[in-house]
Amino acid sequence: MARKPPASDPVQDAPTVTGPKHAAAGIPAVAHTLRAAQRQMGVRRTALTLLSVNQENGFDCPGCAWPDPEHRHTAEFCENGAKAVAEEATLRRVTPEFFAAHPVADLATRSGYWLGQQGRLTHPVYLPEGGEHYEPVTWERAFGIVAEELGALSSPDEALFYTSGRTSNEAAFLYQLFARELGTNNLPDCSNLCHESSGSALTETLGVGKGSVLLEDLHRADLIIVAGQNPGTNHPRMLSALERAKANGARIVSVNPLPEAGMERFRNPQTPKGLTRGTALTDLFLQIRLGGDQALFRLLNRLVLETPGAVDEEFVREHTHGYEEFARTAREADWEETLAATGLTRADIEEALRLVLGSERIIVCWAMGLTQHKHSVPTIREIVNFLLLRGNIGRPGAGVCPVRGHSNVQGDRTMGIFERPAPAFLDALEKEFGFAPPREHGYDVVRAIRALRDGDAKVFFAMGGNFVSASPDTEVTEAAVRRARLTVHVSTKLNRSHAVTGARALILPTLGRTERDVQAGGEQFVTVEDSMGMVHASRGRLEPASPHLLSEPAIVCRLARRVLGGRSRVPWEEFERDYGTVRDRIARVVPGFEDFNARVARPGGFALPHAPRDERRFPTATGRANFTAAPVEYPRLPEGRLLLQTLRSHDQYNTTIYGLDDRYRGIRNGRRVVLVNPEDAGRLGVADGSYVDLVGEWPDGVERRAPGFRVVHYPTARGCAAAYYPETNVLVPLDATADTSNTPASKSVVVRLEQSATG
Repeated sequence: MARKPPASDPVQDAPTVTGPKHAAAGIPAVAHTLRAAQRQMGVRRTALTLLSVNQENGFDCPGCAWPDPEHRHTAEFCENGAKAVAEEATLRRVTPEFFAAHPVADLATRSGYWLGQQGRLTHPVYLPEGGEHYEPVTWERAFGIVAEELGALSSPDEALFYTSGRTSNEAAFLYQLFARELGTNNLPDCSNLCHESSGSALTETLGVGKGSVLLEDLHRADLIIVAGQNPGTNHPRMLSALERAKANGARIVSVNPLPEAGMERFRNPQTPKGLTRGTALTDLFLQIRLGGDQALFRLLNRLVLETPGAVDEEFVREHTHGYEEFARTAREADWEETLAATGLTRADIEEALRLVLGSERIIVCWAMGLTQHKHSVPTIREIVNFLLLRGNIGRPGAGVCPVRGHSNVQGDRTMGIFERPAPAFLDALEKEFGFAPPREHGYDVVRAIRALRDGDAKVFFAMGGNFVSASPDTEVTEAAVRRARLTVHVSTKLNRSHAVTGARALILPTLGRTERDVQAGGEQFVTVEDSMGMVHASRGRLEPASPHLLSEPAIVCRLARRVLGGRSRVPWEEFERDYGTVRDRIARVVPGFEDFNARVARPGGFALPHAPRDERRFPTATGRANFTAAPVEYPRLPEGRLLLQTLRSHDQYNTTIYGLDDRYRGIRNGRRVVLVNPEDAGRLGVADGSYVDLVGEWPDGVERRAPGFRVVHYPTARGCAAAYYPETNVLVPLDATADTSNTPASKSVVVRLEQSATG
């Protein structure tokens, strides 16, 4: 049997520090993976479960959205993926007796790590108004409570329907269908918090808000630029693709304020070489100052323009719009300003240019290090400019590659989880289901929090996720959620959001990806879309953690029948019985899913169409790929301050904390640390091992404080610092967001360090 969960919270404010590693994975990763899995699942269950992860007849990893290779290994998972699976397939259980022993006030004092370690939820539970404990409730009563509160609203727009990225295509399609038949487009999702800037920039410039490359394109590239991303921690399976690209002759440039072990050297545990020396991945490390990426790509664009024969003039002439204005602006890029914005040397940038000019096929990959700044959208548009100049869109081995963080976060958006749906999508829903969907735009995450804060939203329903911990401005967010009449969370495990409730609250336990889903029509499967637009099936193999669990599609269908009753024209009972009937409707509503059931039955699934990649056709307002011109922006740093980025530890996935170690950065048994360049620390008078409060400074004049962080001298870019989220989300104001996308600006927080009263 697996070990019991911790009875009390471990100490989290006394970390020990050794020093950063310079290689990732290898034998230590295998050992950590097996230990973590066996603690949760036991030996036999570990073997049976992990051998089904990301296999053609198995289940999709509930962790990241990295695509599966055509030829899969027997062990097609990474360390963090195995931890995600282990926590879902755990033998630990959270029963009604647990809630009887732990009032909500007690749960609110616990760390996210402790809550997550308690195990799988087994029964639907209800917190009545004025109550102190969650108590067991029948599913029928739970749906009745939601119906009561939704029925009492003066408008459907007073309800919010949040979605996490782990929701399947079928569940997401049903969820948005229910919300829209109810009468609202209030469908905020986790994309609003992470890659909304990517979607905004790519839709404007290329006409499709997704990446344009497939996995085989990475293998064929001459040059891969990885900017604002830590693959070794956040997307470890990407390292295998980079290793293969290197073997095929690719060069790799890493653009990051922090040196990352995975990008230095990858020890692939699937190969004999990986168990010893491994593969050096990065050819050029550009240790950029936070927020300087737009300035870097702007200057590279100027230098390409100045190099005879470097521009793909035929591509520019035949396929693009706005080139002249872009070129005029790019030629104004200034060396001195760029060096100040980036912290790089002239030699760094000249070496990057040499690699660019020597490459015919270039891919730029990025993640939240680029998407969570005030100027994130123009930064990503500048990357598109960079690729368009040399025809690197719609060419094998080239393109844009935003690396999505959460499994099926991209698929949820494809299925209609979006507060600003396209008119064509709503037209298709209306034609298929015979009701008029609302046309007014709904709330994204930031606007949803404001609506709760201001009393304009009264019911909050979350399909997965950990909304409270994922959102910015923690104190404001928690106070806003507590103003709701009802909060509902469809979850597999406990998290912080279950302890921050409205006047009434429900926790509805659901099946995980690892578990068999048997409905009246027989055993079911679901589908997901990976980060590169590949759609494939996912089939759980384990018996459910409790007989009282419902699948996400079943929860939505039963809720819709209870809330909408006879006025609904949607066959909810049929959809619950057989998910194939849901896929038939998706095929008629969502472009690219024609003949869905037959195509997803094929090994490996299928690729969704992508007009820029497949045809060099650009469905933009101009009918061409759009060059853009915008002023160069980057954060200015006042004297005596640092620019802070929030980031994950290696023992975490998004807001899920697997453990208290960050092995690659040399930090153990703690999370409240701030990584500071030793020269900056000397200038500021903060010794390694001292404790400080992080005080955020913003134009609104309100100081936000995160207390008790141990200073760790670390080789960050000068003027920059880093600390883990969600502990530092308190420092990010609700209104500090990226222009256009409204994504929280969590990667450029101006802070000062004050001696901590707790240190």
